[in-house]
Amino acid sequence: MNKNAILIELKEKQIELSKRINAIGSDFKKGRSQDFAEQATESENDQVLDGIRHEANLELQQVNAAITRLENDSYGICSRCDNPISSERLNALPYVQTCINCAQ
Repeated sequence: MNKNAILIELKEKQIELSKRINAIGSDFKKGRSQDFAEQATESENDQVLDGIRHEANLELQQVNAAITRLENDSYGICSRCDNPISSERLNALPYVQTCINCAQ
């Protein structure tokens, strides 16, 4: 995969994650029910959504870091051992920072 294709894929992922994070934020801004039982359910849902938002934020940080590595010509190099990351691994997770050996 060439540098431009990777950049396009990462930018698309960046947009997708930003939309997801914004949608969750919008949901949190909505008013809550006056019914006590419904509030308990909404509270549980909020905890799940907060977890999803947290994971999306972490993934977005990884995508942003991958874009920076791509721009600095260090994309595809393991951040721990400086060996190349396999193309199979990068195809599966284009924002990964470590080779499979260092990830284990």
